[in-house]
Amino acid sequence: MKRKRLQYGLVLVLAMSNLALFAQNPFDAARLLTDSSAKIHPLKQPEKVVVPKKRFGRAMIQLGLAELIPFTFDRYVTRVDYAKISFKTIGHNLKLSSWTWDNDEFQTNQFGHPYHGSLFFSSFRTNGYTFWESAPAVVVGSYLWETFAENQEPSPNDFINTSFGGIVLGETTYRLSNKIINNRSRGFKRQASEVLAFIVNPMNGLTRILDGKWGKVNHDPLANDSSKVSAEFDFGVRRYSQSNENLSTKGRFGWYGRVKLLYGNAYENYRTPFTNIYINAEFGKDDSSSVNIINVYGSLAGWRIRSGEHIRHLAVLSANYDYIRNQAFFYGAQSVKLNLMSEYKLSSGVKMNTLIGLGPVVLAAVPDKYRFRGRDYDYTSGIGVSGAGGFSIDEKLFFSVNYRGGWLKTINGNSSHYFLHTVSSEIRYEFLRGLSFTFEPGYFRLEGNYRDYEDVNKKYPYLRTSFRYQVNL
Repeated sequence: MKRKRLQYGLVLVLAMSNLALFAQNPFDAARLLTDSSAKIHPLKQPEKVVVPKKRFGRAMIQLGLAELIPFTFDRYVTRVDYAKISFKTIGHNLKLSSWTWDNDEFQTNQFGHPYHGSLFFSSFRTNGYTFWESAPAVVVGSYLWETFAENQEPSPNDFINTSFGGIVLGETTYRLSNKIINNRSRGFKRQASEVLAFIVNPMNGLTRILDGKWGKVNHDPLANDSSKVSAEFDFGVRRYSQSNENLSTKGRFGWYGRVKLLYGNAYENYRTPFTNIYINAEFGKDDSSSVNIINVYGSLAGWRIRSGEHIRHLAVLSANYDYIRNQAFFYGAQSVKLNLMSEYKLSSGVKMNTLIGLGPVVLAAVPDKYRFRGRDYDYTSGIGVSGAGGFSIDEKLFFSVNYRGGWLKTINGNSSHYFLHTVSSEIRYEFLRGLSFTFEPGYFRLEGNYRDYEDVNKKYPYLRTSFRYQVNL
């Protein structure tokens, strides 16, 4: 439902302190997985891990805090109407017949709710429970909020966005917050890392305080996350056009920055959920919002098909969270996809990576120019498909092509169905170690077929050029 004022604060906190949660491609976040600069090496076995003690009581208390603090803020600080609950509103919301789709703002439904859900998930994840054991906490937390914390009718779109998105963002921030902290360090650097990790995942920070781990030195190698993390930082200029306008004459122009982060390796420990995560951020002052795009990819399970010195094939089931919001186009979705990833070492200096993906789009918000009950987007479900390929020559020159597409049927909104496509390519030249120049053209395309209105066919071209710095963290 609403939670608007609090969510704006949450959006600001996450956007300013956790840019690693933002990405650029609307249907899948596997771009770095097909980066042909990836090295081919033997598959590694999962490392020995310490099984933490499960604390159900404390997990429930922290889940309760994730419910109570936002409600208290809404009810007694901002005094919003939807927080004025009563036994009558609770009784009404407990009826299955009361559930209905809401018409809240795009940012509230597609970002605020998933972030809130990540707190529900983390309340159990940080108290000794596994990924799969923590997932039900999001479902419970979302249901309790929808039925007890607001006087508005509970909505299925909020329930799905909070639950699915909360799991994806929750596990991602949980792993990142643990990676940020070096338990062997001390002093100012250690305290700064603890604070940053707390901002990334507040529940994990709270648990560390309760466990007495905050700032405590621990030389046990198993106490630190040994997963490899690589990052890319882009800064440059971009130009994009709204609705089929000529990019060279009518496009908008401005500076932008982008951060990409790859956690783990797709070909290592692939049977454990989220051992491979792709996250990305793009932001700039020339658009309708400072932070434009969010996308998170997390591996759920993998199956090795072939592994050799020159060729590898791996199938990976992924959970994907997407959020795009700019002046030209907006889109938000939760999806699952089966990806076939391949690596080829063609010669001593030439490598190639490919990816093919297909899977259901559980719920997607797609722009609707005709509006539905005051809402400028429709809720849809359908099928998503992706394909990508990349070459590298002598680890200096890189070229890649990416396609993302989807067929979506409206389940709440104006009677319609949609085809969404995005095509992009990138040429990159590394002129110094870790420093590259990139050139990236591409476009989004939206085809809307309506029963009661004229069809829509819009294309949004863009062009980016930037300098890129790559580093292993």
